[in-house]
Amino acid sequence: MIRSIYFTKNAPVKRDLSLDQISQVIRESTGLLWVSLEHTNPEEQNAVMRDTFHFHPLAIEDCQGEDYQTPKVDDYTDQIFVVAHALLPDHGVEEFRTAEIDIFLGKNYLVTSFGVEAMPPVQALWRRLERDERMTSHGIDFLFHATLDILVDGYQPLLDDLDDEIDQLEDRVLAEPEPETLEQILTLKHNILILRRTITPLREVMNRLSRDEFPQIDRLTRVYFRDIYDHLMRYQDLIESVRDIVSGALDIYLTSTSNRLNQVMKTLTIVSTIFLPLTFLTGVYGTNFKFLPELSWRYGYLYLWGLIILVSIGMIWWFKRRHWF
Repeated sequence: MIRSIYFTKNAPVKRDLSLDQISQVIRESTGLLWVSLEHTNPEEQNAVMRDTFHFHPLAIEDCQGEDYQTPKVDDYTDQIFVVAHALLPDHGVEEFRTAEIDIFLGKNYLVTSFGVEAMPPVQALWRRLERDERMTSHGIDFLFHATLDILVDGYQPLLDDLDDEIDQLEDRVLAEPEPETLEQILTLKHNILILRRTITPLREVMNRLSRDEFPQIDRLTRVYFRDIYDHLMRYQDLIESVRDIVSGALDIYLTSTSNRLNQVMKTLTIVSTIFLPLTFLTGVYGTNFKFLPELSWRYGYLYLWGLIILVSIGMIWWFKRRHWF
């Protein structure tokens, strides 16, 4: 689906323009235009990107490629091309998905493209256009900023939930580590790496957009990108902190499991050591010699049991004195 909106000063807002109308707006360079390619096929993308806006072939190839694209910003003179990843709805700490969004910013137009049915930043921006006059009273670069700002803010609830989950995980690791706990630790560690791979390069993108590098972004708007950059810095610090805690929790789990195993082995070793002399005694008195001492004695059986019990008690007393258990 191709959605578009066109607004100028002292004129009614126009929505869902045809490709011919979009071409006319580009030629006249009047007003501000936003075109959103939402879950479109390659033919529709080519009709807009290649035939209407005449974007660079490399940028179009990045939009249509199925491989993972690292967040980046490319300068194509007349427009800048940004790749970012937004968090999709219904996410959880142990399972979440991100989707790529491709953004083109020109002198008076903004083009967004994504391959999923619902992109939260774009949907939120459409709703904000209905009630926030700043979206239409400022330049197209402010609309560009609003898209990235909503995208970055979408990570905040996940990071908060991740922080809470880590606190509970530490308690579980210290209280009673189980195999399920190890699975949760490894899952969190994997998800943290995904977040780090997404947010770290996006921070560099915001750093470049906040500098005097692209003429498409006004000087007054750059301060807003610095604000997004500050948010990403805080996110990255939190991710690094959580990653260290998860690594520490994994070490605690492995150490605790090793200690439990050592305790079990210690107990088994003590039991085996106690039974070693008892096995010797029963082996001696179980031999088939006729003239074995105490063999014909009336109380020989009781004597053997008394000796076994005495040896066992003596060894247990000795182990306790040595603080072996």
